[in-house]
Amino acid sequence: MTRIVAGESQVPKRRRALEVALALGLVLLISVGAIVASAVARNSNASAAPATGAPAAQLKLGYFGNITHAAALVGVQKGFIAKELGDTKLSTQVFNAGPAAIEALNAGAIDATYIGPNPAINSFVKSKGESISIIAGAASGGAQLVVKPEIKTAADLKGKTLASPQLGGTQDVALRAWLGKQGYKTNTDGGGDVAINPTENAQTLKLFQNGKLDGAWLPEPWASRLVLQAGAKVLVDEKDLWDGSLTGKPGEFPTTILIVNKKFAAEHPQTVEALLKGHVESVKWLNDTPAAEKAAVVNAALKQDAGKALAQNVIDRSLKNIVFTVDPLAGAFKKLLQDGVDAGTTKQADLNGLFDLQALNSVATEKTTAAGLGQD
Repeated sequence: MTRIVAGESQVPKRRRALEVALALGLVLLISVGAIVASAVARNSNASAAPATGAPAAQLKLGYFGNITHAAALVGVQKGFIAKELGDTKLSTQVFNAGPAAIEALNAGAIDATYIGPNPAINSFVKSKGESISIIAGAASGGAQLVVKPEIKTAADLKGKTLASPQLGGTQDVALRAWLGKQGYKTNTDGGGDVAINPTENAQTLKLFQNGKLDGAWLPEPWASRLVLQAGAKVLVDEKDLWDGSLTGKPGEFPTTILIVNKKFAAEHPQTVEALLKGHVESVKWLNDTPAAEKAAVVNAALKQDAGKALAQNVIDRSLKNIVFTVDPLAGAFKKLLQDGVDAGTTKQADLNGLFDLQALNSVATEKTTAAGLGQD
């Protein structure tokens, strides 16, 4: 695994004989040509057949150094994904937020990535359905709006400055949508009733500690870090905003999903299936493993990818806030799209074809639905 392409005769009798000979020769040439062409076609088809179904030489996989991406952290750290890929080389790249991962996917720098739902929706919409497919879920929950202790209610946020990981990212959209429901106007340039500054997560922690931010809508472990290491309080736990009417699972909402470049998936379906087998094994391990061992493995992976392990109380709090699941909770995606439209980070569109869960449902015991937005 590697870390971060004609003469004509003057004699009449001879002329007729020559014409006959030429005709016979032409027939013979056509027959031979047909035989050769047929053989070439057979050989060409035989050599082309594996090209559309053969495993890829390499799978370039993206993910974030967040607890919400623990399925990727564990899948890489414990070798679940590499084992299923077999001879296909696994290379990985760690991102801070979704839009950057989408740029890499569209540029061919990676083939698949763990990501939040809104950047995936944006890519699908902008490409008119040609860029990506959602092939699995990975995590639900683990996102909170944390603020200074003196902020008691939404009414206290007017004129304040909040952060999100990246403009158009899942937490950024969730924050803008929630503020809109509280009667606030926000602009993607940072203006409005409440200023939103998209900021790299580690920098958000420092800015909050220095008093330059009033709060942030963040994924784990960053929400827990602000609470436990910087004195923030939870104003909104996003799970409280999802009643289950769209997914049948109250309190659950898609935080992390697994997507793949459509062209790569069409050319290497075996590799995509192998990736999903490793992913399913990783999620199962997260759900079956005792808390202490789970925290140790995830922390070791974070140390490897981010250079530093988390404090024990941070990783413990983070893991308690997340549900690990292969279900992408497809029923939530029309709302997620509308939230992005309301936030000004995407356009209204038809999401039919966004999901391809056929391979997932062939390898997982838990059957998932595309909720009418693709194949399952």
